[in-house]
Amino acid sequence: MTYRNGTYVAFDGGGDTDITSGDIKYFNLLKAWANSKDIEFSFSDSHQKTYQVNDNSKLTTLKSRLSERMNNSKNIIIILSDKTKLNNKNLNWEIEKAFECDLPFIIVYPNYTKIQTPSSHKDVWPNTLSKLIANESIKCIHIPFKKEPILDAINQFSVVSRKYPKSSLSYYSNDAYKSWNI
Repeated sequence: MTYRNGTYVAFDGGGDTDITSGDIKYFNLLKAWANSKDIEFSFSDSHQKTYQVNDNSKLTTLKSRLSERMNNSKNIIIILSDKTKLNNKNLNWEIEKAFECDLPFIIVYPNYTKIQTPSSHKDVWPNTLSKLIANESIKCIHIPFKKEPILDAINQFSVVSRKYPKSSLSYYSNDAYKSWNI
């Protein structure tokens, strides 16, 4: 049996190789928080648990590695911004694969302080995510890209503990945000 302790992170890379722009910068910030001695943030990156792939890898090799990483994950973070392409083939594939793996979805939106009406962000939902939410097929928590809610969601929702958000449009209460001073 696979030991599922990592968090898989998906985002629209947009073909951008600049690690300080696009949605990859948020993934890099998660990794920086986890590696910082000054910030209390525990994050087990599923992408560090298998052999790396490079830009020249065949699509079948890439999907094989990503599937292996997802199968070893306890949940998935999907970073969505105004740069996210709704029809991004790879991101939609990752969402479908995470659904097949029955992972709890943590949907993270940069540039927001609170998320209290998740449906108001549907204009950045990739096509597959939009369909799964509309069908109420998946369980998601929608949160801002803030350290405290991300850490809480990672620690709370897990395929291992079988704890999932209540619905496809779950969000944290005002009280939760107050407890984080947000």
